[in-house]
Amino acid sequence: MATIAANDDLSAPSAHDIRLIITASSLGTIFEWYDFFIYGTLAASGIIGRTFFPAGNEVVQTLLAWAGFAVGFGFRPLGAVVFGYLGDRLGRKYTFLVTITLMGVATAGVGFVPSAASIGLAAPAIILVLRILQGLALGGEYGGAAIYVAEHAPPGKSGFYTSFIQASVAGGFILSLIVVLLVKGVLPDAVWQDWGWRIPFIFSIVLLAVSLWMRFKLSESPVFKAMKSSGETARNPFVESFTYPGNLKRLFVALFGIAAGLTVIWYTSMFTVLAFLQGPMRVDDTAAQLIVGVGAAAGLGWFILFGWLSDRVGRKLPIVVGYALTLVMLFPLFWVIGAAANPGLASAAREMPVIVSGPHCAYSPFAQKQTDTCGKLLDLLSKKGVAYSTSMAPATAVSIGGQAVHGDTPEALEAALVASGYNLGKVVPSPGNIALILLCIILLTGLAGLTYGPVAALLSELFPPRIRYSSMSIPYHIGTGYFGGFLPFISQYIVARTGNPYGGLWYTLGVVLMALVVTVVMLPGGKRHEHRG
Repeated sequence: MATIAANDDLSAPSAHDIRLIITASSLGTIFEWYDFFIYGTLAASGIIGRTFFPAGNEVVQTLLAWAGFAVGFGFRPLGAVVFGYLGDRLGRKYTFLVTITLMGVATAGVGFVPSAASIGLAAPAIILVLRILQGLALGGEYGGAAIYVAEHAPPGKSGFYTSFIQASVAGGFILSLIVVLLVKGVLPDAVWQDWGWRIPFIFSIVLLAVSLWMRFKLSESPVFKAMKSSGETARNPFVESFTYPGNLKRLFVALFGIAAGLTVIWYTSMFTVLAFLQGPMRVDDTAAQLIVGVGAAAGLGWFILFGWLSDRVGRKLPIVVGYALTLVMLFPLFWVIGAAANPGLASAAREMPVIVSGPHCAYSPFAQKQTDTCGKLLDLLSKKGVAYSTSMAPATAVSIGGQAVHGDTPEALEAALVASGYNLGKVVPSPGNIALILLCIILLTGLAGLTYGPVAALLSELFPPRIRYSSMSIPYHIGTGYFGGFLPFISQYIVARTGNPYGGLWYTLGVVLMALVVTVVMLPGGKRHEHRG
C-alpha cells in the first residue's frame, strides 16, 4: 500500500484538535448522508412515488421513486471525479465545504418542489435534477472527510479514528428516521400526508448551518500541507489515478472487491429491511421505521469495534470474514425477520401457497395496466406483497392451498386470500417478535460493520497521497453508486417480477460473492500499513 513520510516540521494535533477533527468531520458526514437518505426513507413509505411519480399503479410508482433514488447514486462517480480533482489540487478542507453546501441546498430544494398534480412532468424532472446535484455532492464528501481524518490520525489509530466516519454514514440514515418520526408524531396524519413530509427536507438548511460552522474551524490536512509546501501535488489527479504505477490494480480492487461488496451489505441491512417490513410483510410504516431505526442505532458500535480491530489484525481479515458470513447468514436472518414481522402472513404463505396458472402469464411491473387476466392477478399479488408461483395451463386459474379460486378477477382473488387466512392489512408485531427482529437487524449491521468499519483507513492507505482523494473517491462511488444505489430498485423489481419476497436478496449475494473472490485474491493482507509512514 502507498505511504508517505510524516513531515517532522508539522506538530501532531492535540487531543482537543483530534476531537474537533473527528466531531466536525463526522457530523458533516451524518448531515450529508441524512440529506441523501431522507429521500429513500420517504420513498419506502410511498410518499415520494405518489407525489412526484404518479402512474396510476402503486408498483410502478414505487419503482419510479426508487429509480429516482438510484439516479442520485448514479451521479456520485462524476462528483468523485470533479471534487476528487479539486481535493487533490486545492485541498481537503475547502473541497468538502463546497460539497456539503451543494448537498444542503439541493436537499432543501426537494421540500419546495410542487407535486406532479400541480405542475405535471416538471415535478419529476426537477426532483431528478436535485437528486443529480445530491449525487455530485456526495461523490466528493465521503472521500474528503475520510481522508481528512486519516491524515490526522497518529500511527496505529487510523482504523479507529476513521471508523467514526463509517458509523456516521449509518448515523445519517438513523437521523433521517428520527426526524421523520418526530415530524409525523407532531403533525396530524392528514397534514403529514399533504405537506408535512416536506419538513424533513427543509430541515436540511439547519443541518447545513451547523456543519459549516464546525468545519470552518478546521485547518487543512497536514499531509496535504506537506505536499503543497514541497511542490508534490498532482497536476492532473484524475489522469494520474489511471497512469500512476500499480494504481489500476488498486482501483480494480477498491471498486469490485471493496466498494461493491460492502455497500450492498449495508443497504440490505438498512433499506432492504425497511422496504421488506413495510412492503411484503405489511408492517405498519411507523412501527417499521422505529424498529429499523432502533436496530440501526444499536448496531453503530460494530463500525467502531471493527475499525479499531483492523488496527491490530489488518484491514483485510474483517472484510473477508464479513463477506463469508453474509453469504451464509443473509437468507436465514431475513427468514426469521419475515416470520416474526407478520406470523399470520408467513404461516398463510407456508400453509396456503398461491399458484397462478395460465397460458403465458405475462406480467410487467412497469406496465400501467396489464394486458391479460393472468397479469392482472399477478399485479394484485405483487401490490399486496403476497408470495406466489406460476405454472403453465391452457386457461387462467388460481389455487390457494390446493383449492381453486372461483372467478379470475382481482376482486375474487382478494376475497379468497382473506378467506384463506391472508391478513392484507397493516400489522404491528408483538413485543417478543419486535425483539427478535431487532436482534436480526443488529446481526445484519454487524455484517455491515465487519466490511465497512475498516474501509476508510484501508482506502486511504491504498493510494498515494498526491492522488488519494481522486483514487479513493472514484472507485468507491462507482461501487456504492451503481452496485449499491441500484440495489433497492433491482431487488424490488425481482420481488415484483417473481412473487418471492426474498428473491431480491440474490442480487446482494451475487455481488458479495464477486467481492469476496476479488478481495481474497487481489487485496494485500497482513497488518496495517500506515498512511503517513
